[in-house]
Amino acid sequence: MIPRITPSDSAPSDTPRSLLTDAASMRVLAHPTRLRLLGLLRERGPQTAAQLGDVVDEAPGTVSYHLSKLASIDLIQPAEPQSADRRERWWQATTPVTSWEPADLLDDPDQLAASAALQRQIAHTYAARYVEYVDESPTLPREWVAAAASGDRSLRLTSTELAALRADLESVVARWLDASAAHDPAADDGAEPVTVVYQAYRRPGGAGA
Repeated sequence: MIPRITPSDSAPSDTPRSLLTDAASMRVLAHPTRLRLLGLLRERGPQTAAQLGDVVDEAPGTVSYHLSKLASIDLIQPAEPQSADRRERWWQATTPVTSWEPADLLDDPDQLAASAALQRQIAHTYAARYVEYVDESPTLPREWVAAAASGDRSLRLTSTELAALRADLESVVARWLDASAAHDPAADDGAEPVTVVYQAYRRPGGAGA
């Protein structure tokens, strides 16, 4: 699970978000383990370094280091202890969404480079998660494999139409976020974690590229 990261104006306006505004913050987040830890805290709620280490297969000390880096840019914060052991340190995500606007960075080479590095790491993580799904799909129940979706289409749009498409996609995801919130993670109602990834962008090189 990786954090939900969107351009700053593409998530619903009432969605709490962490806004990345400087190159240093983007560089902190552009690390595969930190991306995964942030995603896990958003998905699972408060966790300790030991609990997270069991999932990401890292030593608690290493996880604590990465958590401190995420805390340094206010993406996570200490949480109320969830157990009787007061020696344990619990962490929680500060918001459900991380945002930044790449278009605002085009005139700043340092910020643009940091944004590109973060976007590349996110792309690598998306690809790795999908390969993991493909490899594991033979072990999944048939109905889950049948319900999954993957595809692409090539469209000719203006920039205004592309922005409208982005808004439509965000609206669809927001509707299903409401449905997701209705499921109690502790209930045995058949609901399982589902990853939704979509991309819509001008293809470099123009027509036929």
